[in-house]
Amino acid sequence: MAHDDPDHPHALLPPDPALRVRALETVLTRKGLIDPAALDAIIDTYQNRVGPKNGAAVVARAWSDPGFRADLLDDATAAVSGMGFHGRQGEHIVAVENTPEVHNMVVCTLCSCYPWPLLGVPPAWYKSDAYRARAVREPRKVLAEFGVTLPEETAVRVWDSTAEVRYLVLPMRPKGTDGLSEEALAALVGRDAMIGTALASAPEGAA
Repeated sequence: MAHDDPDHPHALLPPDPALRVRALETVLTRKGLIDPAALDAIIDTYQNRVGPKNGAAVVARAWSDPGFRADLLDDATAAVSGMGFHGRQGEHIVAVENTPEVHNMVVCTLCSCYPWPLLGVPPAWYKSDAYRARAVREPRKVLAEFGVTLPEETAVRVWDSTAEVRYLVLPMRPKGTDGLSEEALAALVGRDAMIGTALASAPEGAA
C-alpha cells in the first residue's frame, strides 16, 4: 500500500509532529493505557523542576569552587550526583570544559540522547535531522547560526552523545562576575550554553 494512499495508516496521522503527539495521546488515553495527569506531571517535572536550572547550578558551583570543578571534570556523574542530580538519562555524565583554545559542542547523531536530569527535555532543534548532521560536518557554521562566532584560533570539538554517555558543556565564566554568588552566576547560564550552542551571558552592566 502506498504511503500517499488515504487508507494507509500514516495518512491518518496529522502532518505536524505536535498534532501527531496529541492524536496518539488521545488514542492511548481512550484505551486506558496512559493517565494524562501523570503524563502532565512528568512533563512539568522535566521542563520546570528538573530542567536547565540544575545544570546551571552545577556550572555555577564549578566556577566558584576549584575543587568541585576538578571533581566535575574527573567524574561528572559522581559530582552531579553529590548535588542531588541523578536518575534516568543521567546515569553516565561527562563534563567538557570550554577554554580560549577549545569550544565544545554536543550532538547526538543517532537520535537525541541528552542529560535530562541536568538540562530537562531536549529542544526540538537538538533532535532535528539538520542539526544532527550539520553539527558534525560544519560546526562553525551551525554555531554562527546560533549567534556564536569564535576566533579562528579556537578549535571546535564536537562530542557525540550516546545512550552510554551524555555530555555537559562547562562554559567559560564571563568577565565581570567576580564576587557574584552561585545563585547569581547560575542565572547567567542558559540551556544552550551547556550544549555548546551559546555562551554564558555577561552580567548586566558588564563592559
